[in-house]
Amino acid sequence: MNEPAHDLTILVADDEADIRAGAERILGRAGFRVFQAARGDEALELVEALRPDLVLLDLKMPGRDGMEVLQHIRERHPGILVVIITGYATVEAAIEAMKRGAYDFIPKPFEPDQLRLVVRRTAEKIRLAREAEKLEQERRRTLADLDAEKSRVRTIIESLPDGVLVTNTAGRVVLINPACRRLLQLGEEAKPGGPVTDFLPDEACCRTILELSRGAIVDFEDLPELEFALPDGKYVRVRARPIRGERNECLGAVVNLVDITTLKIVDRLKSEFVSKVSHELRSPLSTIHEQLATVIGDLVDRASPQDQHILARAKEKTRGLISLINDLLDLSRIDEGLICREPRPVVLEELLRGVVDFLRPKAEAKRQELWLRLPAEPLPEIHADPIALESIFGNLIVNAITYTPEGGRVEVVAEPAGRNLRVAVIDNGIGIPEQHLSRIFERFYRVKDEATRHITGTGLGLPIVKGLLDALGGMIEVQSTPGEGSVFTVLLPTSRPAPAA
Repeated sequence: MNEPAHDLTILVADDEADIRAGAERILGRAGFRVFQAARGDEALELVEALRPDLVLLDLKMPGRDGMEVLQHIRERHPGILVVIITGYATVEAAIEAMKRGAYDFIPKPFEPDQLRLVVRRTAEKIRLAREAEKLEQERRRTLADLDAEKSRVRTIIESLPDGVLVTNTAGRVVLINPACRRLLQLGEEAKPGGPVTDFLPDEACCRTILELSRGAIVDFEDLPELEFALPDGKYVRVRARPIRGERNECLGAVVNLVDITTLKIVDRLKSEFVSKVSHELRSPLSTIHEQLATVIGDLVDRASPQDQHILARAKEKTRGLISLINDLLDLSRIDEGLICREPRPVVLEELLRGVVDFLRPKAEAKRQELWLRLPAEPLPEIHADPIALESIFGNLIVNAITYTPEGGRVEVVAEPAGRNLRVAVIDNGIGIPEQHLSRIFERFYRVKDEATRHITGTGLGLPIVKGLLDALGGMIEVQSTPGEGSVFTVLLPTSRPAPAA
């Protein structure tokens, strides 16, 4: 029996002709319109020309790899769903692709039934999304009516696999789907109409949702994702956004809750592995480094210049490995939540002066100017871990010095910024090309070009900065122009009470 036709267009992007042909044959029989691409750049051209509903995307392709194609689709066409197909089916690749916006993941080789199952599930999501968009255009009632509405809106929301919770402007829950009840283990007594604090156990999440519901948070696009743990050991990720009316008035907030327990377990296992390996390697490497220093000192007048050069290079490499291991251990401690656990009041001016004074000799060695600019009025006190702050600004200033040529200038500027403190590290160095800006906070990612080929590093400094800021509830942004310099801007929450809405 033939399956019913589907009003969906599918692009199969894979460098293996057999995979493409097989997928087209299987999906064509199911009534889908199927197109093929053998290269990443060809896939991008077809995406622009066809605007398919679904892209089955291989991670390893000539031209442009799958990750680049995925990033282009998420940035330019977020409505297109992407399912990763790859023979390199590692947990890490799957997690990375999902974090970057892929909807699902299927390893090669796959059976026809596996492909049909994944595509049917994706087609159903697309159908529901279209139906939801259509219903939204036809909406005539307010959010308070949604819970009593026995309509397709309720059917769609209740069928979603992730938790959905909607609040009104008073912060009271007007709608909650079954997936949310199951995730939060709520009984029948938790009925719509109660405050959000009756449903969510995390105080910080409730406070943010209440502010969003009232329209008190204007820059909601910059809100970080929130996470909390449940008593049964599950971890939940929370994304909340305000709902706007026809006159752009705030009607409440919609909250999406996702079970990320599996991701947390995988991240913990990775961190434990990295930590164990790093601990095992640091001691012998330190011993080798010390012995090389001793040998070089003993042979300074007896060894040939070539032997001295070889020994010096070996010592430099062991120092680099020790630095890499120390960075890995720092990242492991951040992932395990062992850093930023003891915040206390910090006077940011004093901390920045100490960091700048400590690093000034490093700048002077390159004949650079290193300046700290503070406002005339004292900055508000912040509540944070001072060691974490020293690591954040130390890494940023060292990077600025490293990537600024001799005779350049590095400036650190601190100022209040609403409910936050803003600290900018500005340099007139070599800058960062635009295509690299979205990836510089990835672990081990380094910009490699003619300007940086002589600069050594681990590629972990900026990920450490990002991890520490996430733990402190802060944010970081970067602006850069090649040949002119870079500006890294850090936003830190103050310990002052938020202004009344």
